[in-house]
This record gives sequence, C-alpha cells and structure tokens, in this order.
Amino acid sequence: MPSAPPIWLIAGPTASGKSALALRLAVAIGGEIVNADSMQLYRDLRVLTARPTPSDEAHAPHHLYGVADTTDAWSVGRWLTAAREILAGIAGRGAPAIVTGGTGLYFHALTRGLADIPPVSRAIEAATAEALDKQGEAMFRARLAAVDPRADRRIAAGDRHRLVRAKA
Repeated sequence: MPSAPPIWLIAGPTASGKSALALRLAVAIGGEIVNADSMQLYRDLRVLTARPTPSDEAHAPHHLYGVADTTDAWSVGRWLTAAREILAGIAGRGAPAIVTGGTGLYFHALTRGLADIPPVSRAIEAATAEALDKQGEAMFRARLAAVDPRADRRIAAGDRHRLVRAKA
C-alpha cells in the first residue's frame, strides 16, 4: 500500500516570504497550496493581505484563498473542516500539499486538533452582546473575570468579539 503524499507546513510572520516559498515548492514537486492565513480567506482583501496574484495562482493550485465574503464568520473550526476536506482531496489525487500562512491557531488546530465544543446559538450570542452593551465593558469584564479570570486577562481591551464569545 503506497504511503500518503507529504503535507508541508510553512508558517511565519507577515512578509517573510512564505507565499513565494510555497509557490516555488509547489511548482518543483507538483504540490497544491492550502491557505492558513485567516485574512486571506476573504475575497475583498487581496491587496490588503498580500494574497497570491492570479499569475501565482496559475502556476499551482491554490485553495482557501478569497473564498469568503467579508460578512462571513470564519472560525478556526470552520477553517479546519474546510482544510481537512481539501487536504483529503489533494491526497486522493496523489499530490503533496503545502499549507502556508501566518495564523498560528490554524496550524495548531491542524496538527493537534480542537476541543469538541458545540457552537453557541445566535440567540445566546445576541443576548450576551446586548449585556455587554447595557453593562459597559468594565462591568462585563468584572463578571467575566469572576467566572473565567484567564479569559479576562487574555482578551485585549475593546475586543468585543472575543469578550462576547468568552462569556456566551
């Protein structure tokens, strides 16, 4: 039984040459590139995120670039589900995969998995956001700190999205 093709992981900070390296590698080994950058998922952010150009994309298959509208909510779990499906397809074609990007949480999820946490309903999320609006951030954070002091310390001031998710 033949072994599965390799999956290469290229991670690093912004503007460190990850995309260029991934493209050179993909062309050299006949691989396919999978995006692991949370912002390059978004269709309208090509220039802002230095997403690969159409010319780059013509040289090797690229996946999970520009697949989402900026109004779409993409979590690490949603990315992981999509990435696993794409990686399975690439392996099925017998090609190596090159996962590249700068979102460390995506690499962590891909290599170590995620806790199986059920999604929070929109109603609970809306009620929690409303509580934040009514209480103000200081009171909301005090209540969060009482039940989850680590989350309170970890979440930056003004990070409404993470505050709501932590409390919901």
